[in-house]
Formats: sequence, structure tokens, C-alpha cells
Amino acid sequence: MKFILVFLLTGFVSFGLTGAESIKSKENSKIESLLANQVNAWNEGDLEKFMETYLKSDKLVFVGSRGPTYGWQATLDNYRKGYPDKKAMGKLYFKIFEISKIDRKTFFVIARFELQREIGDLEGHFTLVIQKTGKNYFIISDHSSSSN
Repeated sequence: MKFILVFLLTGFVSFGLTGAESIKSKENSKIESLLANQVNAWNEGDLEKFMETYLKSDKLVFVGSRGPTYGWQATLDNYRKGYPDKKAMGKLYFKIFEISKIDRKTFFVIARFELQREIGDLEGHFTLVIQKTGKNYFIISDHSSSSN
């Protein structure tokens, strides 16, 4: 009996460690499209359009150098303060390292950003948690850190 119990527990633990779902090509494309929409909106100087990729909720969290910001509106307000015009926004580029699936509707992204600006370039890395809601995908958590 002890042998069976140990065998079952070992099986559950092993399954839990490898239980992450594999990402489908269509899901990967949707997430890459979401990130491309972010880059395009940023490079157009349109913060409101950029923010359409984030879940419009008080549960949204953005973590940057000043710590966490909670809520969609607070995140937009912070972007407006930090990037008041197109010159401050510059030209944005992403390099995606990994898109993985946490569960059926939740995804994890690791990437690099480069911001080329006349007032000084910025670069760094970010991680995103993206959730599928209906047919749409939204960022629910963003942790960005600059190397500069």
C-alpha cells in the first residue's frame, strides 16, 4: 500500500512540474500581433492606442523602477508623465525571447525593449503576463526594467 501511495504522489509531482501546456501557433501569433500593435502605437506617439493592449481594469499591475502601479488609468497617467510627447517617446523596438503558456488562458512573455530617442536612448527587459479574455488577449501584468 505504501508503495502505491509513493508511486501516485511521485506521479502527481512529476506531472505538476511538467504540466505547463504547450502554446499553439495561433496563440503565439495573437500575442506577437498584440506586441506589434504596441510598438506601432508607441511609434505613432499614441499612448491611448498603446494602452488598448492592457486589460482596462483596476487589477492591471505595472512594475517599473518606482515600484508597482495598480490600475489601467494610473498606468496610462504614468506613461503620460514619463513620455509627454513624441520626442520623449522616440522609436520603440522589441526583441521577444520567449512566449510560454501558463495555463489555458494565461501566457508569459520575456523580451527586450530598445527606445531610440534624441534625448537619450533607453533599453532593458520586460516580462508580461497576458490573459485571453473571450477572443482577445490583454496584458494583465507588466514588469519593465531599464538597463540605463
